[in-house]
Amino acid sequence: MKNEMHVEFSSVSENESFARVTVASFVAQLDPTMDELTEIKTVVSEAVTNAIIHGYNNEPDHKVAITCKLHEDGEIELTIRDFGIGIKDVEEARQPLYTSKPELERSGMGFTIIENFMDSVEVISSFGEGTSVHMKKQLTNSKTVYN
Repeated sequence: MKNEMHVEFSSVSENESFARVTVASFVAQLDPTMDELTEIKTVVSEAVTNAIIHGYNNEPDHKVAITCKLHEDGEIELTIRDFGIGIKDVEEARQPLYTSKPELERSGMGFTIIENFMDSVEVISSFGEGTSVHMKKQLTNSKTVYN
């Protein structure tokens, strides 16, 4: 590992954009392509929004945590965690179009989008204790990283 950051913020929807910009700024030192940067920002948005809406039911008095690790070979590791209600059935939640909040007209594509933009995605959830989404992505410019 070459560099790491950790940030924690309140579970309010206004902080979704803060999370996107923070991770994008940190990852920028690896010189990602514009497409890679857009994909990373999108997965941060999806995971943070899921934490706020599904993990905490839009209650603002909680925390969302992000850890981002940059590796010398150009791989990024990104973990977004909440300490909310958790997911009863992770495999069901990962199915396209599944949503636990149909009344909010959610599309149910969050995990599908995350899986399409990242190389690997691991979702660990304990009902009543929270959810952690751990993702990895190898950047294409990895041969020039940290030279």
